[in-house]
Amino acid sequence: MRNGNKSRIVRLILCAVILAILIPMGLFTKLFSAEDLKNITRFDFSVIAKLLVMIFAVIAVETLIVFLLGIPNPKNHRVRSVLSIVSSIMKYVAAIVILCWGLSIIGVNISTIVASVGIVALIVGFSAESLISDVVTGAFMIFENQYNVGDIVEVDGFRGTVSNIGIRTTCITDTGDNVKIVNNSAMKNILNRSDKLSRSVSDIGIPYETDLEKLEEGIPGLLQTMYENHKDVMKSVPRYLGVQELADSAVVLRFVVDVDEKDIFSGARLLNHDLLLGFRQLGVECPFPQVDVHNK
Repeated sequence: MRNGNKSRIVRLILCAVILAILIPMGLFTKLFSAEDLKNITRFDFSVIAKLLVMIFAVIAVETLIVFLLGIPNPKNHRVRSVLSIVSSIMKYVAAIVILCWGLSIIGVNISTIVASVGIVALIVGFSAESLISDVVTGAFMIFENQYNVGDIVEVDGFRGTVSNIGIRTTCITDTGDNVKIVNNSAMKNILNRSDKLSRSVSDIGIPYETDLEKLEEGIPGLLQTMYENHKDVMKSVPRYLGVQELADSAVVLRFVVDVDEKDIFSGARLLNHDLLLGFRQLGVECPFPQVDVHNK
């Protein structure tokens, strides 16, 4: 028998023992009478049927609404965020409707409960401060358009795409399909990298003996060819910025290209690949570290 099943059985036995002790004590102290027990145990099957029909109906409507909200796949990140948070809210609305409607079916006076909402809200406010903070912070983030579903963000060093925004939490998925779930109140110091084009960088070295001026004459044509071959990733012709570093074994040249944030790493790989092959066509071989040994 698994540990989970054992713990459930232990809890069940414990509850039975507690009831077996409390019921006789209640009768003995006249806390309640035998007639009260009869009223509690007198089930009205029509009420139970109404409860079941109501619960299944509310769940079915909530499921249908969430399904319909998931059918469209808009490209606009703002619209996707609104659909995501509405789907999240629907689950809480369904739970509240089931609770209130169920109490009214049983015969509980809902108006009495509503009248005491002020006291209950005060108690809940103190006991669920973090929950309220998550909800309020999430609402402000949506209204202020700080980030949306589909945006690439960085939070506490974790970089990924916002895959879902709920009323309490935000889900961020990285390139390895790892999902980080962050409470909305913890979404601070966010770096939203989707607002503007990003820039892929490539630093490539050439030997010191290379004729730099001659090489620079052939670079514009090489960069134009690279852009023509990779228009799906590169948003503009790559740019040559000049000599970045005079390293130990090479003169390091820097190249950059504008790309979408989601292509920032693939853009750098394309730059490295095409520059290596292009420099070879121009007669320049990229150097590697070498050690000269001199014997006396």
